[in-house]
Amino acid sequence: MIPNFKNITKEDILPFTHIRKYETKLGEVIGCCESTDTKIEEAIQQSDARYVIFGIPEDAGVQANGGIGGARTLWPAFLNSFLNIQSNSFLPSGALFIAGAFDFSEEIRLINATAPNLEERIIALRALVENIDEQVEDMVKIICRNKKIPVIVGGGHNNAYGAIKGSSKGLYAAGIISSAQVNVINLDAHTDYRVREGRHSGNGFRYAHDDGYLHKYFIVGVHENYMQENVLRELQGNSAVDYITYEDIFLRDKFNFIQSVARATDFVKGGFTGIELDMDSIENVVSSAMTPSGVSAANARTYVSFIPTELKIAYLHICEGATTLDNTTSSGVTGKLVSYLVTDFVKSHHLAEKSGFVE
Repeated sequence: MIPNFKNITKEDILPFTHIRKYETKLGEVIGCCESTDTKIEEAIQQSDARYVIFGIPEDAGVQANGGIGGARTLWPAFLNSFLNIQSNSFLPSGALFIAGAFDFSEEIRLINATAPNLEERIIALRALVENIDEQVEDMVKIICRNKKIPVIVGGGHNNAYGAIKGSSKGLYAAGIISSAQVNVINLDAHTDYRVREGRHSGNGFRYAHDDGYLHKYFIVGVHENYMQENVLRELQGNSAVDYITYEDIFLRDKFNFIQSVARATDFVKGGFTGIELDMDSIENVVSSAMTPSGVSAANARTYVSFIPTELKIAYLHICEGATTLDNTTSSGVTGKLVSYLVTDFVKSHHLAEKSGFVE
C-alpha cells in the first residue's frame, strides 16, 4: 500500500468525460482500477496496458525551493483534456491504463498551519519532499517491475528523483537491467543539479546521481542565465553529464533542435532512459519559473516523439506546469498541452515497439 496514493475508477473518470453521440472519447474506454480499494499492483498486473499514467498534484518541492506554488493544479486540467480526446485508430487506447494520483494536500495544510515562519516552513516542506520521494519511488517501481512504462504527470521537478530511483529498482527487479541505474534526458531551462541542502525541486538529479541511480544525464536547452557557476564547473568536469544550451541552439545556430535531441540520445545510448520534460522550458507556459523565451510547443512535442524511436524508455515525466499559480497567473490550455505531449509519446513509442525499432 502507498499511503497517499488514491486509485482512480470509472466512477471518477466519467464526470470528466463529455460523452457525445456517434463518438468514443478516451474516458469511455481507458483502463482503470475497479474500485478505490483495489490493490494497485494487482490492478496493474491484471491490465494488458503498456503505459500506466498517474498524477502527482503537489508543489511542496517547488515551494521548498523558494518557487511559486501552483503545480498541484495541473492534474485535474490534464484529466479534463486527456479523457475527452477521441479514441481512434491513431491512438492505441487499449495500451493505456490510468492508475490514479497522489494527494498530499493534508500534509501541506498542516505545514501551513503549524510552521510559524518561512525558515521553519522550508524545513518542513523539505522533510515532506523526502516522504513524497519514497512514495513516488514505490509507485514507479511497481509499474517497472511489471514491465510497463510509467507516464507521470504533474508536481514539481523534485519527483524526478523518485522516478529515477523507482525505475532503476523496478527494471532491475524485473531482470531487465543488470544494475539499478538509468539514464535521463531532460528538456529544461535549468539543470536541477543544485547542492544537497535538503530535498526540493532544484536538486533531484544531484541526489539521484550521488546515490548511484542516475548513470548518464543530458540537459537539452538549459538557459545560460540560470546556470550557477559552481554547478557549471561540476558539469564540465563530469563525463557522465552533458548539455546543450538554449543559446547554442536558438541564438548561435550551432545545432538545430532535432540535432540537439539526437546528440542527447547518442550520449545516453546503451541503457534505459527516462524522459524528463519541465514545462518551464516551453515559452509562456504557466509554471513556477515560466519563461518568455523558451522552446515552442511544437519543439516539446518533437522531443517526446523523437526519443522513443531511438532509445529503450524507462519512463516519461512531465512536470512543473500549472493552470493557476499562487500569484494568480493562470492559463486554460496547460492541461491540453500536456495531453498532446502524453499522446505524442505513446503513439511514437507504441509504433517503435510494434516496428521493432526498440526493445
